[in-house]
Amino acid sequence: MATTYKKITTNDTVSTRTLLHEAVPVTGTIVSGTYNGASAVTEQNIKNYSHGMFQSVYDYPYLSSSANHIFDLTVGYSNSSTYSGSAVSGNAKKINLYTQMAQVLVGFDQTGSVRDFDRDGDFAGGTKNKECFFINFARLLNKDEMKKGSFILTMVTGGTAENVGLDEGGDTNTLLTISDYGASTNYKVNSPAGEYGILYTASYDEDSPGTGVGLIYYQAGIAVISGSIFSASVQAAAMVEATSSLGIQQGYANLDSGSFSRLMTGSHISSSCDAIRGRISNITFDNTTELNSTIYFCRANHNDFNYSSNPSYLTGSKIRIKGNKKSNEPKAYVTAVGLYSADNELLAVAKLSEPLKKTPSNELTLRCRLDY
Repeated sequence: MATTYKKITTNDTVSTRTLLHEAVPVTGTIVSGTYNGASAVTEQNIKNYSHGMFQSVYDYPYLSSSANHIFDLTVGYSNSSTYSGSAVSGNAKKINLYTQMAQVLVGFDQTGSVRDFDRDGDFAGGTKNKECFFINFARLLNKDEMKKGSFILTMVTGGTAENVGLDEGGDTNTLLTISDYGASTNYKVNSPAGEYGILYTASYDEDSPGTGVGLIYYQAGIAVISGSIFSASVQAAAMVEATSSLGIQQGYANLDSGSFSRLMTGSHISSSCDAIRGRISNITFDNTTELNSTIYFCRANHNDFNYSSNPSYLTGSKIRIKGNKKSNEPKAYVTAVGLYSADNELLAVAKLSEPLKKTPSNELTLRCRLDY
């Protein structure tokens, strides 16, 4: 008789895990120029908040329903930093932000105190990153995690911002490239937030990597950049002139001049973020989507599913598609596969692109994949 249900055994199922990668480019024109007004206050794709703890960057004016959140940007320093002081603008907020980030990404030491960010990931000692800015990428871009070894940040780090890329006359203004070189095989796992890599400059040498200038947390999607990348002469307040070849457009900061120290201590967080955004030339990385699949091999042996329960399959007591000859074998056409629970509750349906003929003289194996 017609087979209605057939049990799927463990030999008929297999589970797979696939990592899908997508390149994510974030240009300086989006970060600090595409939707500029007369000043940073009127940048339509930059959202500042009344709490003043961070600012959000969108790919389109943030009031638009079409806008996508790209990342959040903020700055902070350790309570033990030389920048810390009651006279500093937004001092408590900057300390709190650094502590919050460190608590989540670095964790606590044996005494219960929050650790500072470490340049080489060695909590036992070494140089600490006590003054940092943080780029927290949206889950929309980061997906499940960043691909190790793919993160690249290019930004202006020295000299006056209006002379970007000009080294004539001894101008020290430069574009610095920062990346997690070698992280595809050499990354850290001693963070409560998951795996992370150390960021180096473009002068990275595998045999002698030098000093790290930041950290990138792959699952969290957070880049922690040390203030050490800026030279002492960085003009934090200068308006960045349009330099289309570098992808840098007009950016602003509410400071008139000074070093990175001035940027961190002489203005509130939103103004410091404006200055940093105006110096970003390009950010690229590959995100990762983890695709877990279960494949069911639905097998129809020669004596299975040769009849249909469709009412139109019969005329009286005769099979309509069999014909008048008694010697003709029964046949059915498979158009869909249903996956049922143990109590015969329909859980999933797979549709075929075209009907498959099934008779006692052939067998079928249909491969159904569930992705999640």
